[in-house]
Parts: sequence; C-alpha cells; structure tokens
Amino acid sequence: MFVDTHTHFYDEWLRPDAEAAVQRALDAGVGMMIQADVDSLERPAMWEIGDRHPGVLFQMLGLYPGSVTADNWRTELDLVHRIAHSADHSTHAAHSADHGVPAATRQFVAIGEIGLDYHEGEQFKKEQKEVLRSQLELAARLNLPVNIHLRDAWEDFFSILKDCSHLHLRGNLHCFTASYEIYERANRYGDFSVGIGGVVTFKNASLPKTLERIPVEKILLETDAPYLAPVPFRGRRNESAFLPYVAARVAEAKGLSIKDIETITTRNALRLFPIGPEAGSR
Repeated sequence: MFVDTHTHFYDEWLRPDAEAAVQRALDAGVGMMIQADVDSLERPAMWEIGDRHPGVLFQMLGLYPGSVTADNWRTELDLVHRIAHSADHSTHAAHSADHGVPAATRQFVAIGEIGLDYHEGEQFKKEQKEVLRSQLELAARLNLPVNIHLRDAWEDFFSILKDCSHLHLRGNLHCFTASYEIYERANRYGDFSVGIGGVVTFKNASLPKTLERIPVEKILLETDAPYLAPVPFRGRRNESAFLPYVAARVAEAKGLSIKDIETITTRNALRLFPIGPEAGSR
C-alpha cells in the first residue's frame, strides 16, 4: 500500500470526479490519502469528501499562505485555532459549525498546509510570517506534525524555524525541490522529512540527484493532486492514482525496488502522521 501524504480531492478541478478518483487511487494501490487544508472557503468540501471515506482519506487543518490577506488573516487564523481548541487533544477530533462545516466530529492529522509563499509578491509578507509562527505553536501544543509549503521564502522560514526550535517540531517539507543543504538546514531546527511528488519525474529535474543524499527514512510520497502530474501525465490533471509513477522514479534514484519504496515510505508516513489502524477511531 502506498500513502499519498498531500492531495486535494476538494479542489474545483478534481471535486466533480472525486469519488471515481478515490476509487482509481485504491485500485492503483494507494490505500491512504491525506488532504491538505487551505482556508475556510475550501474546508467544508474537504470535510465532506473526507467523511465519505473514513480510514482512507485523512484531513489536515491549517491556513495556507496563499490564502492570507491583510483583511482576512486574523479571522481565518482565529477559526483554525477555534476548531483546534474545541478538539479533544487526545484524539484530535474537532467540533465546529463555522463557515458551513456541520457540527460533527472532525479529524485532523497535521497542521497544514502552512508556510510562506512570496512567489506572487511580498504584499502580505508580514501577515504570512505571523500566521506561520502561530500555527507552528499550535502544532506543538497539539503534538501534531506540520506540513510546510515554501516558495521563494526559505530565509524567512529558517529565521522563524530557528526561533521556534524550542518547540521540537516535526513534519514534512511539501513539494520539496530544493537542495540537500536546504534539507539539512531545516533539520537543524526540527525533524523534517521531504514530500516528493511529480516534479521528480520531470526531464532535467535535479531532485533525483538530491534524493541520493537524503536518507530514505526521510522520504514521503505525495501528488499535490490535481496539480503537478508526473510524467507521462505532465500537463494533465493529477490524481492520487498516479503516485506509483512518483515511487518508480524515487526507487530509481535510491537504487531500490518500487516495492521497497512502497514499504519504506508507507512506514515513514505512518510514523509521522496518526493514520494507522490504531488511529482509525479518532
């Protein structure tokens, strides 16, 4: 069984076909999938789809940096905290009737996807940094891993991570395409794995060379569906069902069999996220 540690079945590009896409993933051997949260507008659909597939789909909770604006960040961040704080911290089950989310037991297995994104500009740089710091502290209080999204913001991220080193954070660097030195630097301040997706299959990608140096115990597989489809589907809508193509390229880079990568990365995911059989009732 493979685990897709980052996907978005609720995205408008994938949502109309979500049920069939989940089944295609299961047929491809992807037995567990974790949906990354982005904001209050998308969250109700994430919960709804997740509710239909207990033990298969798991959800994160968090405010995505690309959703942060000067006008909304306090309200959005407060909502994340209210959902989290209404949880039974021993089970991570949250209760909320906010923004169309029905009052019901909710499950979240990580704080994410959170981070910094300056790719489209630095207009909300200050707000993004405050939101990130607050959510890192939340993850530490809940003893949950973090799922980190970074674009064009590594130095600010490391500055915040260094300040938060006392939190003993653990998590993964989503859609990792950076250097081994970046991976190593992140691990000075916490315990971080790398999430590897379709980019690893792209022609001329430097990532396979980087993976040669990263311990296989620190590698997670992901799709970020419906985005960043691997070769031979590049340019098309991505799905969790395509995860074995990512695994095959990672296996090649590490000099291991696909079965080895399946076994090891699934073990890595179960170690980081509370999604194993023992977590099924959470």
